[in-house]
This record gives sequence, C-alpha cells and structure tokens, in this order.
Amino acid sequence: MNIVVIDSQGGGIGRQVVSSIKSAFPEQRVTAIGTNVQATAAMLKAGADQGATGENSVIVACRTADIIIGPIGIVIADSMIGEISPAMALAVCQSRAKRILIPVNHCDNIVVGVSDLSLGRLIHEVVDRIREFCA
Repeated sequence: MNIVVIDSQGGGIGRQVVSSIKSAFPEQRVTAIGTNVQATAAMLKAGADQGATGENSVIVACRTADIIIGPIGIVIADSMIGEISPAMALAVCQSRAKRILIPVNHCDNIVVGVSDLSLGRLIHEVVDRIREFCA
C-alpha cells in the first residue's frame, strides 16, 4: 500500500502522522510530500520512507497513492496561508486514493459539526482508519 502524507508550514501535523503510521504499520511504505522543505524534512525525520517537496511532487504522488493523509486544507485551494495551490488541491481531490483529512480549524477554514479533539486523538483516528483500509 502506498500511503502519502501531505503537509505544509512546519510539517508538525505530518511529522506526528508519519511517526504514528510507522509505529503502527512499520511494513507500510510512507511517502512524505511537503509544500516546503521544512515540512518534508520534518516528515522524513519522523520516519517516512521517501519524501519530495512542492507542487509537482504533490501532483505526481497523488497519481499512485492508495491513501492520502493530511490536514483538511490540502483539498482547499490557497489554504495554509497560500501553500496549497489550486493544482495541488485538484490533484488530491481527483486522486483515486482514499483520503483521510484531519479537521484542523485554522487558516480561515472552519469545519463545523466536528468535535474539538486534540491533535493526538485525531492522529489516533487516522491510524484506526488505515487499519480498516488494510483489513
């Protein structure tokens, strides 16, 4: 299974997601895609098997992903303070992969009806969903 984790800014969410996935599923291949070098580096340091940076890397990785994971902003053009381009959001949305979107309410995008859970709890739910997909 090809799991792609996409993150931006400092890569803090992606770092925690990669670390949790590799801990729960060490045999699974995790590709870290950062919108910037810092995000990619943080995810690689957390144990991603490979990583790349930038718009074209998001587009290419989404073509072969089985699961795409990231903050909900990865499907919203111009989100994350402009780090998600329209082409990036389109690539994630048009991918045949299952998408696990983490509902973080920041950068002017608010998701109503979602419990205000800690990031740790949200990442635990990400791992649970991957477990379901792998079964």
